[in-house]
Amino acid sequence: MGGDGVFRIVVGVDGSAPSRLALEWAVNEARLRHGEVKAVTAWQFPPVTVGMEGLVHDPEIFPQAARRLQDEALRRVDSGGMKVTGDVVQGNTAGVLLKAAENADLVVVGSRGLGGFTGLLLGSISTQLVHHSPSPVLVVRSRSGGEE
Repeated sequence: MGGDGVFRIVVGVDGSAPSRLALEWAVNEARLRHGEVKAVTAWQFPPVTVGMEGLVHDPEIFPQAARRLQDEALRRVDSGGMKVTGDVVQGNTAGVLLKAAENADLVVVGSRGLGGFTGLLLGSISTQLVHHSPSPVLVVRSRSGGEE
């Protein structure tokens, strides 16, 4: 807990079903601990190779899309009056969440995000967090064990 006695939970939100479950879990846990939740969404510019430079006419679409995704997730969760804030940050997802974890008592993520291979138990981001986070990490799996 911080010096003010507030239990802080950081939760990774990417719009996937597991991240929505992670957000629900984080809000419920913060309610029990009289804490607060910060939803963190990371975004990056897509890689561009020679000849593709003209495909993206408005670079603002990426942070705007990330903000819309996070806003939708926050609207869908029942915060019950709890303090739930959002942060949309440019950068590598694991790096962004590891930085946010420096000021957290707990980091919560879904077991699988939007990319990767669906049969794996843990995604690359959750694996990096489990191994490198300065705070405890809770990985939430979907209720059915698969994607919802």
